[in-house]
Amino acid sequence: MDKKSISEVEVRGKRVLIRVDFNVPLDKQGAITDDTRIRAALPTIEYLIQEGARIILASHLGRPKGQVNLSYSLAPVAKHLSELLAQNVVLAKDCVGDPVIEAAHTLQDGQVLLLENVRFHAEEEKNDPTFARDLASLAELYVNDAFGTAHRAHASTEGVTHYLPAVAGFLMQKEVEFMGNALERPERPFVAIIGGAKVSDKIGVIENLLEKVDILIIGGGMANTFLKAQGFKMGKSLLEEEKVELAKQLIEKAKEKGVTLELPIDVVVARAFEANAPHRTVSVSEIQDDEMALDIGSASAERFAERLATAKTVIWNGPMGVFEMDAFAKGTERVAQAVAICKGTTIVGGGDSVAAVEKMGVADQMTHISTGGGASLEFLEGKVLPGVAALQDKA
Repeated sequence: MDKKSISEVEVRGKRVLIRVDFNVPLDKQGAITDDTRIRAALPTIEYLIQEGARIILASHLGRPKGQVNLSYSLAPVAKHLSELLAQNVVLAKDCVGDPVIEAAHTLQDGQVLLLENVRFHAEEEKNDPTFARDLASLAELYVNDAFGTAHRAHASTEGVTHYLPAVAGFLMQKEVEFMGNALERPERPFVAIIGGAKVSDKIGVIENLLEKVDILIIGGGMANTFLKAQGFKMGKSLLEEEKVELAKQLIEKAKEKGVTLELPIDVVVARAFEANAPHRTVSVSEIQDDEMALDIGSASAERFAERLATAKTVIWNGPMGVFEMDAFAKGTERVAQAVAICKGTTIVGGGDSVAAVEKMGVADQMTHISTGGGASLEFLEGKVLPGVAALQDKA
């Protein structure tokens, strides 16, 4: 994973194509509701401005299904980015074609051009070589700073690297180094917390982490499947019956590897999946037939927090319960607090975990928050990410 970064190549006066992840949420009026992904790319963009590069930004937004759909236009991003950079960011009307080539070739040092949504072309997701070559023809150097899309072999993430020298941006470099070091050279004890709804979504992650961690904490809906595998009656709780046997195998694998596997010892249950449903905390052996587990209980949360107190490396992916509902957010909140005060390296691995630490107000206390949902998961599984693998290795 030792990839060359933009700080190691000459950029002055060069046209530089940067793949960024500006797939930001918009409200019904088309206004950006969360600019985290845009801000995450600023260090790379600002560095290239200062170094006198000519900057061409490429991104997707939403799922326009290979057709021009102006509700997925990057126009709001160009406007917002202009404000953040305190300079005009021109939005091209397309991402390929003669007018775009002309706009790219007339850029001056330090100027920024944003291409229109690359997914307005079906060839993007097909990684079409001609489309990739057309994108590459705009520039002399390619920089991938979009970790969130690095698990996809698309034209703008992998295809262009066949036509241009390709290096990592600062965000990509940070993601790969933090997560790579945690998985390959962790300070110990190494604790992983895996939550979320389904075991099936994270089988590969759990199997890979069992080869690396000292303690594995499992919460959220997926814990129900593990508890069922231990013989507990789970009532109406969300669980995957077809994965119970697999959960048993993973419990055995943890024993064989000497990994401490922590599962909930108590849960918050309710009779309905509703924010205001009456609820109570019970031992995992006391769940009634008409009840469902919607959060870990306070005893489990404290036990998990104790494990985190001495950790030197922590990776967290997935909430401990239905944290969107305040009544069932306390387990996630307690774990978030414990990770926040942990003195070791703490990494939050994308998706709902990021939303959770932001909701709890502790995001700034984490060592690193990954910008990639699916990419983070695949990285934690030990999979090769095409968008990373395609970048030049350090000499």
